[in-house]
Amino acid sequence: MLSWQRPRLFGCLTMQTRQLGYTDLKLTTVGLGTWAMGGPWQFGWGPQDDGQAIATILHALEKGINWIDTAPIYGLGHSEELVGKAIKQTSTKPFIATKCGLLWNDKKEKVNCLKSQSIREECHASLKRLGIETIDLYQMHWPEPDEDLEQAWEEMAQLAQQGKVRYIGASNFNVEQIKHIQEIAPAASLQPPYNMLHREVEDGLLSHCAQNNTGVIVYSPMGRGLLTGKFSQERLAGLPLDDHRRRKPDFHDPRFSATLEFVDQLRPIAERNGKTLAQMAISWVLRRSEITAAIAGARSPDQIAETSAASDFELCAEDTEEIERLLVERQKKVNKLST
Repeated sequence: MLSWQRPRLFGCLTMQTRQLGYTDLKLTTVGLGTWAMGGPWQFGWGPQDDGQAIATILHALEKGINWIDTAPIYGLGHSEELVGKAIKQTSTKPFIATKCGLLWNDKKEKVNCLKSQSIREECHASLKRLGIETIDLYQMHWPEPDEDLEQAWEEMAQLAQQGKVRYIGASNFNVEQIKHIQEIAPAASLQPPYNMLHREVEDGLLSHCAQNNTGVIVYSPMGRGLLTGKFSQERLAGLPLDDHRRRKPDFHDPRFSATLEFVDQLRPIAERNGKTLAQMAISWVLRRSEITAAIAGARSPDQIAETSAASDFELCAEDTEEIERLLVERQKKVNKLST
């Protein structure tokens, strides 16, 4: 079961925390995501300035965020290296969550690999890039290929026994997959996508995690930027050619236009609460008691300064009901335009 915590002092400010499943990790309800910071690769977000990335990490800690989510595949090791450089510059030591199971080839394309030796080698490489002795939360990035799932999870459990990692978790798993690995060793956490536009986790996954004392850390609460109110047809056209969002269905009509209209309808709700659309999008996912925390990706100090404030914002029942009505209307428009 999720354990609610009083706001704790971390860095310079206080933020609300929640306990991650059965672990002793009390995470701020908003964490810093470093996917985009990694720079260009197959699923990159376009160019990124390293100096600004490090400044963003340090500013997140100054705002009170106490954990950082990264992965070797983000920028092909570069995201982890940036996190390592940043935490060397501060006495504030955050919890570090990283991942395994994705390698890459010479074309900067991801390669799924769950062989036990590869998982072990990945862990050692991540520890070196991050400059730490123990990873707080080590997550299997994707459960593919399925035939190697068991050996990968067993290896991760051994890494925990050896003290290389504190806890092990899963990312992008469905209910059956997480049930399967939990027969081998308990999962401290699950990291699925969740936002107003993608609610698949509500169909059984969240309840399963709650029943098994598995923490839930959601990614993409702002829908890759779509729910921040900063997107338009013009901005979409101006995205770098190597920005992976260009290939996502959400960024193509009819979904894209329907979402822009939906976001405009959300503005009055955010404004009467004195919050930004990004803050409201994060607060919306945190309304679920099964969820421990949300990952807020950022590439600049201003971005994380804005989204970190969502930790202390709770939507009232009336606002939640209005958002639900608008979501139903959006889906009807998408369905109609798709036929």
